[in-house]
Amino acid sequence: MNKTINWGILGCGKIAHKFASDLMLVPAAKLYAVASRDAKNAKEFADKFGADIHYDNYESLASDPNVQVIYIATPHNLHHDHTLLCLNNNKAVLCEKPFAMNLKEVNEMINVAKEKVVFLMEAMWSKFLPHYNKMLQLINGDKLGSISSVLINFGFKPKPPIALRIFDPLLGGGTIMDIGIYNVFFALSIMGKPDEIHAEMIPASTGVDEQCAVLFKYKNGSMAQLFSTFCSNLPTEAVISGSLGSIKLTNRFYEPSATIKYFTETIKENTTIEVETSKGFGYHYEAEHVTECILNGIKESNIMRFADSILLIDTLDTIRKKAGINYPADK
Repeated sequence: MNKTINWGILGCGKIAHKFASDLMLVPAAKLYAVASRDAKNAKEFADKFGADIHYDNYESLASDPNVQVIYIATPHNLHHDHTLLCLNNNKAVLCEKPFAMNLKEVNEMINVAKEKVVFLMEAMWSKFLPHYNKMLQLINGDKLGSISSVLINFGFKPKPPIALRIFDPLLGGGTIMDIGIYNVFFALSIMGKPDEIHAEMIPASTGVDEQCAVLFKYKNGSMAQLFSTFCSNLPTEAVISGSLGSIKLTNRFYEPSATIKYFTETIKENTTIEVETSKGFGYHYEAEHVTECILNGIKESNIMRFADSILLIDTLDTIRKKAGINYPADK
């Protein structure tokens, strides 16, 4: 059996550069081919990261017989079509978050993957990070007691020149699908599916949400308050509180650079919980998992399951409906 998995990268933007850099940290993975609609961009990307082949179209990458798995790093609105392109060419897929624009698209992607018996996973990288898993260990180990509240904020002011994807509804712009998705993902991971969802947004001039406030309510009395904004630079922290104590995931709670501060009524002070330090940007954890799945013939991740992606996009659909956030893909 081939012990090296040949990867392809579809889309050569900023996040693709980080992923390609981290893919070098996975011993059983090789960046074999890349594709961009811009031939010059594809060549420069391939040269920088040592890819054997570069393409100026996505169809050639998807049909390359030497490519076994493709990482999709195109804008949100294209995830559905590009995933189907790869799956229909029998290529395993790791698709960047959000998986697609709505539940209908996600269901179609999953159904095709099952029909083709091909691996498919949403690239929710935070779920593979050491500090995320340590957080769950603390919660599941009853270090916090009964969880009563989750408070998460994520906000920054985009710097000029502002990327089109930030505010363009055709590209799935707005905070909820770009950064608010992390807030929702963490809340679902900690507290599960809410019994009630309330959401309000302030629109940008393009109609997408420039700010979005979300409230999850649960029958046991617990709540989650989630806020995302492109209007101000926020601490971007997550605070999880329970009957026995609380933890704070500090600045950039969704990245491996975050630290965990643990507080209990007994200790009366914050204790820093040590976790593994990432060697790269943090994308190598999910890349290694996908590589291992493919080496072992696994068609669905046991960590980022289809059910997890369905719950996430279904919750995002509900939030958007409550807040009045609409995209062309919804039609």
